[in-house]
Amino acid sequence: MACIGYLCINPMRMATIYYTLSRKIDKVTGQSQVLVRFVVGSRINQRGKAPIFVQPQFWNAKKQLATIPQYRLMNDEQKRLIEYLNGVNETLSKLKNIISSAYNSESSDKQTLPPDWLTSVITSCFFPAQEEKPAPVTLSQAFDYYLETHALSEIRQRNIQVVSRSLARYKKFKGATLELDSITAEVMKDFENYQREEASIVAKRPDLLKVCPESRSIDERGENTIIGRMRIVRAVLNWAYKEDLTKNIEFTKYKMQSCIYGTPYYISIDERNKIYRMNLSRHPELAIQRDIFVFQCLIGCRVSDLINLTKDNLIGGAIEYIPTKTKDEVGEIVPTVRVPLNSIAKEIVERYKSDERASLLPFISPQRYNDSIKRIFLAARLTRTVTVLDPLTRKETKKPLNEIASSHIARRTFIGNLYKKVKDPNLIGSMSGHSEGSRAFSRYRNIDEEIKKELVKELE
Repeated sequence: MACIGYLCINPMRMATIYYTLSRKIDKVTGQSQVLVRFVVGSRINQRGKAPIFVQPQFWNAKKQLATIPQYRLMNDEQKRLIEYLNGVNETLSKLKNIISSAYNSESSDKQTLPPDWLTSVITSCFFPAQEEKPAPVTLSQAFDYYLETHALSEIRQRNIQVVSRSLARYKKFKGATLELDSITAEVMKDFENYQREEASIVAKRPDLLKVCPESRSIDERGENTIIGRMRIVRAVLNWAYKEDLTKNIEFTKYKMQSCIYGTPYYISIDERNKIYRMNLSRHPELAIQRDIFVFQCLIGCRVSDLINLTKDNLIGGAIEYIPTKTKDEVGEIVPTVRVPLNSIAKEIVERYKSDERASLLPFISPQRYNDSIKRIFLAARLTRTVTVLDPLTRKETKKPLNEIASSHIARRTFIGNLYKKVKDPNLIGSMSGHSEGSRAFSRYRNIDEEIKKELVKELE
């Protein structure tokens, strides 16, 4: 008997495994979890969740597998995506075999199964029984345990791991154990200062890098970066206290600073159109990135969302996507962002339409994209001076626009020009992926020099 997608136990009794994708989409990764359903006739019908996650646009409901996109020229991120999706399909195939074997090995007459049978099979497959680990005693152990026990986005995991490695070097530098019961506000402040000085410290003490090496050199850090790292330390300590891993609350006396951001700089609609109309016929590759930059200016998404856009995100003359970057600690439902396309955006999409490519546009790596944007601004002679906040000194400094242009200026261009027309943060946020009530929009209230000049004229 040939059975595709089924487990044929015998001609009289057929067990079927269905894979579907949850409708819930992770607010950070944009992925949905694979759901498993196990059915045997009319007697057994069980459901479970597999710890496998796929972005909806890469899921084939009919085949119950991940769809592998086809790229003509693949960048590193696309290669990693294909490798991941192939791994997903391999895991789904193995899981199906494991469930089949578990059912066949049941000693009962298979008329009934325990209510949690499927869940226990899936759990044993992905999380084999291990000896119970002792509760963490040190802050480093708490970091490890926190990572093991929390479902975190890939970005959040990396950020925590970076702090954990720095913490290990700090312990070596201080010759301390950093037990949870001994973490005080003074220790927190000292670790904060270490973050500020680590670049110069490891230059004098290269042995510290042998404890926890970094793939990149350790450079001087800005205050906002340090504040973000200390927030991670505090989050782990708060969790440890709530989990009764320590009774110590001395760390709560540490005063957390606030991040400081400069006024957003962006380009006008006229400047954006100047870039779009610029003749780059002698530089066709740069012309492609110019068009992608203008397209980003017209939909306002982050570059992490931009490079993940496929043809499936184009729905009814608009781009629809789930923003992948939100704060992990905010437990809110992130709605789908929908941005209608204007005539220029539609023109760009039509220009790069291709059946050979799954992505919406011919994207390259974010770094090469940023390098291209700087070249584009220089070619368009957009070199006016703008005021920016130095991340190290937290003081204002002047920079030529072309030297600091990047993909994020496209996002700010979308937001800033809309905000000049309609000062409704929630309306604009629904198209930019900001959460309702986001304080980011308060920075756009000081940017319209033209409006200020018109107001001053009223005093004449």
